[in-house]
Amino acid sequence: MTIEWSWISDHTSDLVSLSLSHLQAALTAVFFGLLISLPLAVLAHRVRPLRGFLLGLSNVLFTIPSIAVFVLLLPVSGLTRTTTVIGLTIYTLVVLLRNTVEGLDSVPAKAREASVAMGMRPLRTLLTVELPLALPVIMAGVRIATVMSISLVSVATYIGDGGLGQLFTDGFQRDFPTPVVAGVVLTLLLALVADALLVAVQYVLTPWTRRRQRYSQPGRA
Repeated sequence: MTIEWSWISDHTSDLVSLSLSHLQAALTAVFFGLLISLPLAVLAHRVRPLRGFLLGLSNVLFTIPSIAVFVLLLPVSGLTRTTTVIGLTIYTLVVLLRNTVEGLDSVPAKAREASVAMGMRPLRTLLTVELPLALPVIMAGVRIATVMSISLVSVATYIGDGGLGQLFTDGFQRDFPTPVVAGVVLTLLLALVADALLVAVQYVLTPWTRRRQRYSQPGRA
């Protein structure tokens, strides 16, 4: 397999444009996935009978083939970016919902009891105690959902979108491997960069975990 580097240099602007479009679709889906999963996770955590139903529903949605999801959405939203985002959002829910529920479950009961003893209302306890303590587990789900969405955007090529997935279609149709290789490499780079940035965000938002690790090191008093 021969890579024509001149093709890559000649199409740099197109590659950048496709990469940005690809990333935008993935991040938008994760954003809406979080907006939907956070209240549902709180509901599943507080109302135990709903827990199995909501988690089971998200698992069922995840089993639907991605191409089928996009095709089913076509009569509703057409050949648009909206179809891509809705389809990807559905797939993020299974990861984000489960991780958010598990994160809330991992909050120590003593932390909740202390907030109640201080006179905090349930909403304030959720926002200032439970969600911050659950953040590491939630962020793990966000990282997985982001990488998964970046990989799935290419499937939307079948409905006229797909970001870097257009390079795969172009390369296969012309039996020209260079666009395919470029698309694969750029998709991997987007996933790696996005994951690294999310790790940095988590590092900034959870300073207490750094202090805990520092004081748990051998030799520390």
